[in-house]
Amino acid sequence: MRRFIVVGVALIVAVTAASGALALWPIGTAVTLAERQGDPKRGAYLARAGGCIACHSDPGSGRPALTGGAPIETGFGRFVPPNLTQHKTLGIGAWTIEDFARAVRQGVAPGGEPYYPAFPYPFYADLSDQDIADLWEAFRTVAPRDVDPGSHTITFPFNLRFGLKLWRAAFAETPPAAPVPERSDAWNRGKWLVRGVAHCGACHTDRNFLGGRDTAQRLAGSDNLPGGGKAPAITASALKEAGWSVDDLAFALRSGVTPEGDTFGNGMGEVVRDSTAWLRPEDRRAIALYLLNQDKPMSKETNE
Repeated sequence: MRRFIVVGVALIVAVTAASGALALWPIGTAVTLAERQGDPKRGAYLARAGGCIACHSDPGSGRPALTGGAPIETGFGRFVPPNLTQHKTLGIGAWTIEDFARAVRQGVAPGGEPYYPAFPYPFYADLSDQDIADLWEAFRTVAPRDVDPGSHTITFPFNLRFGLKLWRAAFAETPPAAPVPERSDAWNRGKWLVRGVAHCGACHTDRNFLGGRDTAQRLAGSDNLPGGGKAPAITASALKEAGWSVDDLAFALRSGVTPEGDTFGNGMGEVVRDSTAWLRPEDRRAIALYLLNQDKPMSKETNE
């Protein structure tokens, strides 16, 4: 019996020590952006492309935009997108631009804690310093709102935030959005949008039991979205097999209407309403060119 007690105590000590080491494990890198001047108009465009307004607003609640999104129900618990207004305590009004940069590109809170991957920060890692400065200036124009959207409700052991550091090491892969020299500017722009800021793979790529994206099945669809939703495959072969053309897809990203006259379902319908419908015609077409893997010259979007 004494032996079992000794072993048990040893295990407890080992787990405690490991937990302490994880808690002290620093993440993220320092950034210096205070001297960079941002363009709020361009930042607002990037915020639309990146889904910030869509995720952090909940029209059904009656609350103002960017005061917190609708709860996201997952197998790990409920995640609540936070207030992004300039409120000093309930929003990001007390942040610096460096805090903002680390949060958006590295998934690290101002206090050094890791954010849960419900926040798609890996897709924003390729945003340039100028992109970040522009976004920051756009968010600085958002009036402070005294709104608390609520807190996450996460099940054990996923509520132990320091454990996310192990998750990051295993699964937080940054999708490469760098341009391919031999491809057209339009195709590369589409790649930057799809694999980066627009984070299409966050929904259209399946995940493992720990929530890590299955990068071998990139954009091949998912049957396990939050709330029981599904996302179809949007690989070039899948889209072509379904009969999509560049013009059809670019038009659907503006209107939410498919070639058959049907409309996108709730999730994608919201993406169109709050994000892609606001994009410039050439960006919607670039997304379509990239997804269908076509290198054609830019042309006027149908019915624009």
